[in-house]
Amino acid sequence: MSPLHALVIYVPDSHAGAVLSAIGDAGAGRLGGYTHCSFTSPGTGRFTPLPGARPYIGKAGEPQEVSEIRIECLVEEDVLDAVVQGLRRAHPYEEPAFMSWPVNGHR
Repeated sequence: MSPLHALVIYVPDSHAGAVLSAIGDAGAGRLGGYTHCSFTSPGTGRFTPLPGARPYIGKAGEPQEVSEIRIECLVEEDVLDAVVQGLRRAHPYEEPAFMSWPVNGHR
């Protein structure tokens, strides 16, 4: 078994399903006899695009607040790169907000 990583992604409500499918199809959320396992919670994303940015929502220099979904899942290290590539393809933002870190898990 490959070491586990926690992955957290913030995505607009409108694209949560697409991102969940993309990361699950790439191998995120595989636990025992299950696939596409995740936890989601709603929240508000805040950002201000800088000059030169190409924001999906809003305009440069104008603060934005967006209804977003926080996606949390476990990812085996050997598929982490493929999962990140999948989330980038499915995510509408120019710079998707996500983070990952190694975790101690048991199998």
